[in-house]
Amino acid sequence: MADGVEGVQRKVREVIKYGADLIKICATGGVLSHGDNPQASAYTQEELKAIVTDAHRLGRKVAAHAHGAQGILWASQAGVDSIEHAYSIPDDALKTMAEKKIFLVPTDPDIEQMDDYLKTGPKMAPEQIVAFKKQRIASGQARIDRALKAGVRIAAGSDMYYDNPTWGRGSASLTVLESYWHGGMQPLEVIRTATTNAAGLLGMEARIGSLEGGKFADIIAVDGDPLVDIGELRKVRFVMKNGDVIRKP
Repeated sequence: MADGVEGVQRKVREVIKYGADLIKICATGGVLSHGDNPQASAYTQEELKAIVTDAHRLGRKVAAHAHGAQGILWASQAGVDSIEHAYSIPDDALKTMAEKKIFLVPTDPDIEQMDDYLKTGPKMAPEQIVAFKKQRIASGQARIDRALKAGVRIAAGSDMYYDNPTWGRGSASLTVLESYWHGGMQPLEVIRTATTNAAGLLGMEARIGSLEGGKFADIIAVDGDPLVDIGELRKVRFVMKNGDVIRKP
């Protein structure tokens, strides 16, 4: 928690001093956060610029949680490295993101996962549930299509890593890839969100993200063709981690 240009600068320097390797900011309120307005910017444009300037000066990337249009636009203009969620992203923000090479990280579940989450996840009032589902599903697919057309790079990310016997971390990661596919992305584009694009966002493209000499040999093999059906990624037969075979048929 920090306010004012000096306050956010002090907080960025403090958390980096004590070991933070990434600065994550809430550029807007959250959908499930009491007292927050997801459509309102949580910081002024000057505060956001100060956060990014100091973080980048100290060699750290900045990720921005943002739902509402104003917060998304100001975060993109401030030059963050990625914007998470972005359900109400305006066209001028997409243009800025493409120009500044800012990644969009959509956190879209599919309908089945969303319904399961609402049954077993945080307790919400009926009106919250309606707003949550409308924002997460109804507007989600359209913004991904708009982002792709605007030339914005997309990196995979899930918002569904909660303690549930049905949806674990691995399943949540795969489900978000399937949601991109159902939203109209081509399978190869989907795979890139979790490989080359994700590596680029992390600044680790020299080490991971593609199959090239000198990089970590993290490889899976599946039965079918994920370029036809992205769901084939669930049928893993072979796993290699850093050159060591972890699983084989």
